[in-house]
Amino acid sequence: MTTRTARKPAGRIAFIGAGPGDPELLTRRAYAALTDADQVVYDRGVPDSLLSAIRADAKEDTQFSPAEGAPGDVAKVLLSAAKSGLSAVHLVAGDPFGHDSVVKEVQAVARTAVHFEVIPGIGQAEGVAAYAGVPLPGVRISADVDDVTTLDFDALAGAAQKGSFAVAVDAGDLAAVRDGLLAAGVEPGVPVAVTGDGTGETQYTTTSTVDSFVAAALGFTGRVVLTVGTEVAERDSLSWWENRPLYGWKVLVPRTKEQAGAMSARLRAYGAIPCEVPTIAVEPPRTPAQMERAVKGLVDGRYAWVIFTSVNAVRAVWEKFGEHGLDARHFGGVKIACIGEATADAVRAFGIQPELIPAGEQSSDGLLAEFSPHDEILDPVGRVLLPRADIATETLAAGLIERGWEVDDVTAYRTVRAAPPPAEIRDAIKSGGFDAVLFTSSSTVRNLVGIAGKPHARTVVAVIGPKTAETAVEFGLRVDTQPQNASVPDLVEALAEYALELREKLAAMPAKQRRGSKVQGPTALRFR
Repeated sequence: MTTRTARKPAGRIAFIGAGPGDPELLTRRAYAALTDADQVVYDRGVPDSLLSAIRADAKEDTQFSPAEGAPGDVAKVLLSAAKSGLSAVHLVAGDPFGHDSVVKEVQAVARTAVHFEVIPGIGQAEGVAAYAGVPLPGVRISADVDDVTTLDFDALAGAAQKGSFAVAVDAGDLAAVRDGLLAAGVEPGVPVAVTGDGTGETQYTTTSTVDSFVAAALGFTGRVVLTVGTEVAERDSLSWWENRPLYGWKVLVPRTKEQAGAMSARLRAYGAIPCEVPTIAVEPPRTPAQMERAVKGLVDGRYAWVIFTSVNAVRAVWEKFGEHGLDARHFGGVKIACIGEATADAVRAFGIQPELIPAGEQSSDGLLAEFSPHDEILDPVGRVLLPRADIATETLAAGLIERGWEVDDVTAYRTVRAAPPPAEIRDAIKSGGFDAVLFTSSSTVRNLVGIAGKPHARTVVAVIGPKTAETAVEFGLRVDTQPQNASVPDLVEALAEYALELREKLAAMPAKQRRGSKVQGPTALRFR
């Protein structure tokens, strides 16, 4: 009988294109390979924002390191990891085969028995041109260039005559590209767009001509994308990334990290740069007896209704259910009312559909306006469970009692003021470093002012509803916008609409009046 020596499990290597920079443009296959990798070697052209997104979802023990040395050196690092049974990745900006050095690495790995794959990504030049609003139809040339001496300027000149082309180069090479284009016969007046931080939060595009784009792009650093040709004029109608309503706005989101996610995602979709600053921390009640009795009452059929006024209240009840091994089935015939879609979504996440969500104002008053009075015949059980924060107002409980209901007003959780944010955040809040702030409750107003100070007068203030607006005014803040419906999506939408109104007002002003306008923020600065 032949005895075989045990082998280490075979490792593998993946060369992955990160795309032009926006983490959302990473392909599903690339994401899967990265989050399963044991070692990730990345190029300097990969943006920090994309690396941060990958690190957040990667395995805890994944090793990240920058690619250093010649192609052969990088290949040795990858092969060493793979021969140890690990999954190794080389992450490059744009597309792997858009870089000569990466092609050489792949060739070196291909000469071995190690399994490898190449996962393509959107090229930097092509992707950034689309984000800048410049189409590349007809003779479509786009290139990600590591060494400008390899550029075929004659081919680029031909492309400029028939349409447009895009190239990604280092900002320090712009003068050499200009000289090469002019020497190849490109007319000095051909339109050029130069885009920095392509597909990033601070993407910026300047338009000029072949003979002047170097001066126009003064101050640009790192990788930039040039789009050259007649299609550059299409930016007037096709530019979308930089024309989003809140593009470049720094928006303060005073919410806990768990709650801020959905709001921050919506803000980013509108082009804003959100900064999450927790103003409250949620803690269990000091004594659990009330909640213990409430959970027992739910199981025993003591309540006709449960009214949830916040996502935290939903979490508090379900955590207590979990402690006792209970689930949604133990709600039995209890009906559920919710204030706000976010609260309703939290209930739905546990497999229960709320019976009542106010159609109008998402507040205690809005719920009371639609909550039926107690009827002894129709409602044999006349008690309502109201799990809420320790600092909540008595409005809802009092209104329910007026309507004939018995109310168990239970402290489900405590809200305590969070620790102050870092000094630079506090300074930015007080000096106008934020273009807008979004308040989702009266407590976020009180606590933000308490831990960080009052936002500067130039900061746009958006509030979720009338109660929050009253509190903001009490603290000396000017309320600029408020949605008709009290919800996070509507609040973000209201801020976006306000920004568009500012843009339209500024566009209608004479140039001299714009310079003297009191309107602040990125929208105003674009007109100065």
